[in-house]
Amino acid sequence: MSLSAIVVRGRLAKRIREKAEKLGISVDEYLVELLSQDLDPRDRAREYIEAAEELLQEAREELKKGNVRQAAEKLWGAAVLTVKAYAYWRDGKRLTSHGELWEYKRKLIKELGKWVHDSWANATEMHICFYEGWCTKEDIENALEAIEKLVREVASRIKQ
Repeated sequence: MSLSAIVVRGRLAKRIREKAEKLGISVDEYLVELLSQDLDPRDRAREYIEAAEELLQEAREELKKGNVRQAAEKLWGAAVLTVKAYAYWRDGKRLTSHGELWEYKRKLIKELGKWVHDSWANATEMHICFYEGWCTKEDIENALEAIEKLVREVASRIKQ
């Protein structure tokens, strides 16, 4: 049996969204966190990076539909999950705040290269775009390229 989507409606959907918002994370990230609780850090890292790869694909699909804001949010989510995946894989560490993400991103810059800074800056721009709606299709395409590089590089290490 192959599932491509699960639809959750009503009270349960509302509770999931409220819990995620309370934690300051996306619904996707909240669900990955819930479903990977019992895994060791390296397996959690794999779950996170696979979810990031899926978000990249969803961003591409949203972009094709012309939904710039949703594409932007998916790109932000992919970058966040990627940094969190690296933290689990590298140090067995769970990152729980934006501050910890920013701090850990510095570790990725030191270990992977200065280009990570540009990928993260593009992701941050996408997060702002989702809320403010100022970016264009071209902005999304540029960010997609930069964030894809980050996801690919981290995935290649985690999936070895």
